[in-house]
Amino acid sequence: MKIVKFGFALFGINTYVVVDTSTGKCAIIDPGMIDQEEENAIADFINRNGYEVTHLINTHLHIDHVAGNSFTTDRFHVPVLAHPDDKILGACIDQQAAQFGICGKINNVSITTYLHDGDTINIGDGRLEVLHVPGHSQGSIALYDRDGGYVITGDALFAGSIGRTDLPGGDYPQLINSIRNKLLELPDSTVVYPGHGPATTIGAERQNNPFLRQV
Repeated sequence: MKIVKFGFALFGINTYVVVDTSTGKCAIIDPGMIDQEEENAIADFINRNGYEVTHLINTHLHIDHVAGNSFTTDRFHVPVLAHPDDKILGACIDQQAAQFGICGKINNVSITTYLHDGDTINIGDGRLEVLHVPGHSQGSIALYDRDGGYVITGDALFAGSIGRTDLPGGDYPQLINSIRNKLLELPDSTVVYPGHGPATTIGAERQNNPFLRQV
């Protein structure tokens, strides 16, 4: 499946659209749109290409990764897929918003369909495999396209870094364990698309990431 990245300004978030080009069906992953200009960027891309949005997938439910959830569900009438261990975070998005001074702009998130480790999400003829990678949050997941050779890691793994563990639900040893047992098990050539910053590969992070040198 083809993957397209959008970068949105307020939180520096990477929002991804994963498209099965044979059917035109697609999923929006971690919609971070915060204003009409950003919303239009996603909607215009979908409409211009004639794609059909079938899923909204959140890698976790911190505010930056769900800012555009309401727009996405209202515009495309799709279910929200996320891990149940982040349900408590989704129920307090309003509290997270208050910390950033944006009260009333971002709604709490209700998960429509729970995702668990080992689940498969079918997008047209394509498939994303769910990897549960807790540590940044308890419900953090990564999405692996085995055929496409890439993994969307949310805030678990970045180029040269790893996710914060000082937020609610964070656990540093747990995150390192998740990366070691789930992400570093993937082929070194696997492209990593993180929630913030540039893409990398599993091999590059195994060799150069300072947090993983002892892994």
